[in-house]
Parts: sequence; structure tokens; C-alpha cells
Amino acid sequence: MTNNHVVNKADEIKVLLSDKREFKAKLVGTDTKTDLALLRVEAEGLHTIPWGDSDGLEVGEFVLAVGNPFGLNQTVTMGIVSAIGRASMGIAEYEDFIQTDAAINPGNSGGALVNVRGELIGINTAIFSQSGGNMGIGFAVPSAMARSVLEQLIKGGKVVRGWLGVSIQELSPELAQQFGITETKGVLVSEVLEGSPAKRAGLERGDVILEYDRKSVESPSQLRNAVARTTVGKKITIKYLRDKRPKTVDIAIDEQPKSIAKSGGEEPEESVSSTGVLSELDVREITADIARRLGVPPAEKGVVIAQVRSGGAAEEAGLKEGDLILELNRRPVTSLRSYESAASQVAKDQPVLLLIKRQGRTLYITLKS
Repeated sequence: MTNNHVVNKADEIKVLLSDKREFKAKLVGTDTKTDLALLRVEAEGLHTIPWGDSDGLEVGEFVLAVGNPFGLNQTVTMGIVSAIGRASMGIAEYEDFIQTDAAINPGNSGGALVNVRGELIGINTAIFSQSGGNMGIGFAVPSAMARSVLEQLIKGGKVVRGWLGVSIQELSPELAQQFGITETKGVLVSEVLEGSPAKRAGLERGDVILEYDRKSVESPSQLRNAVARTTVGKKITIKYLRDKRPKTVDIAIDEQPKSIAKSGGEEPEESVSSTGVLSELDVREITADIARRLGVPPAEKGVVIAQVRSGGAAEEAGLKEGDLILELNRRPVTSLRSYESAASQVAKDQPVLLLIKRQGRTLYITLKS
């Protein structure tokens, strides 16, 4: 296993072993939503690493990070688990990172994070840095998530995720007070999608989900990850509050629809993933909440840019958060569906012509890869 961002633009992939043997690798499959990829090499005498239990990790445990920083193969650094369950980092769509202060530098991506027993408990993925080098804050995909992805890629070449069909948000102290709840545990249901398992089971807007599959729910990202990892068709028990009264319901989880899968699953807002230069844009359908947050007139229809990746071609071309996209390559954009349809026709290295509206004015902008 390695990170998707390590191999996704490679014409050829080679694997170098500690005994200096080198092999060409075949890409079995990737999962961009967790930034993981699976490779296969035809070789003998390979050693495998045992799986560790990332769900049982505790803050303060010693860990070792193995990798290839700055081309220094088989580098091992030591640290501790600084935090678990890190999410909303903007690194991947599904995040449940182990944070460690073991030195992780450029080149460590895809390497193993192991415990003191030599068991794999994470895949080194990213760092937080203002200098480009190690600052004691590194992130690894936990082995429980990695193992689930690996098994699905081996079995079918793709990852199938579960779907509950609710939009959820953090239960802040202010919201908890409004709903008459004394604690901020759980997540608030802001919408139940038509035709979803949640709708069939009777969940409603305003319900507070406290437990999923008999485990406490602490945050939207935790619930989202738990639902995604649930086997399609499995019946799980959800405990929730409605009008201050606890209730339970059994729900059979569906497979995440393609339209939802491309928008990120159990999220408060819908977005689209694209390729090429358009992947630098986080595009959202306009809702009252998004319009208010981005300063867009609430009467506007269509899609709006919620985020522009720093340092990319889109930022260089002058695109900004809050810009409305009216056309993509002369095709009208009135919804996420029409945006996705137009974006799907754009070749990887093809320039993109956008007609945008900003503060009441329209202008064309060309994006080049």
C-alpha cells in the first residue's frame, strides 16, 4: 500500500526493497477519497508486516515512521501518538488521521507507521509545515481504514461505501441549547434525503444521533467514516434524541449512490470532484447557508466556488472564493449536475474556459493545466 498522491501521475512505478532489489509494480487500484493506492509486484522472498489495531491506539504511545525522505531509503524516525481521529484537515475526503510527532518529511508519504511491536498502525500521508520540512506534526491514515480499502481493492478493484442519507453538522453548545440538550455529544441531522435508508427508517431533521452501531458518535466526521466503512446491506442500530426523548431504530445501510459518492457522502453540503485543473476548485451548489457565508445573493442559482487550491493554476488565473460559474467551455452551468456533465468532457490537459459572475459582473477566465 502507498498513497494515491505518490503514484497518481506516474507513467511507470518501481518498488525498491531494503535488499536493493527493484521491481516494476502494477497499480491494482486507487481510492482518492482516502488518498490510498494498492500496488502489486511479482517477486519472491518478500516479508509482510502484521496488521496492528489502530482503533486501540492511545495518545502517548510510541510509534516509528518508516519512509524515504529526501531520497534516504529506509529511514526510521521515532515519536509518539500526538492525537487520534484528526479530521477536517483538507487532506482527503475521508479523514480519521493519526497525528504523530515522529519526524515525517517529504518522501515519507506511503511509508509505514508502526507500533513498538512492529505492527502496521498507519500509512504516513501528510505533514503540517510552514517551512516544507518536519515541524513535529505529521498525519497517517489509520490501519483500520487502510485495511478496509485494501480488501475492497483486492476484491473488486474499487471501494464501495455505505450510505445513510443524512446531512449532518456539529452540535455546538448554542445548538444544543436550542434543542434542549445539556451535552454537546452527538451530531445534528440537518436534512434527510428522499429515498435514503434514513428516510425509510423515519429519521427526521432535528434529530440528534448519539450512537451508531452501538458506538458513541462524537463528531460528523466520525459518523461519516463509520457509515462509509459499513458493509452494504448490514443492519445497524442508531440511538438518537427527538424532542429530548431517546429513541433507537434499526437501519439497513445502502450503497452510496454515484452522485453522492462524488459529492462526499454524509456531508452538510454537496460538492463535486473533478480532474485536471478543475480539481483545484471546490464547487458547491448554492444554498441559503452557502450564499450567506460566501456573500452571494440568495436569489442566485447555480454553482459557486467555495475554495480555490493555493498556488495552483486556478488561483493564478484569478478565480476566487464566492465566484459563480455560469458556463464551462460555453456550456451553461445551472446545477452541480450540469457542471459535472460539462467537466466530464474536459480532457486532462485541455484548457478550460469559464464564464463567471463576481459582484454582479460577468467575465471569462481561461484555465491552463
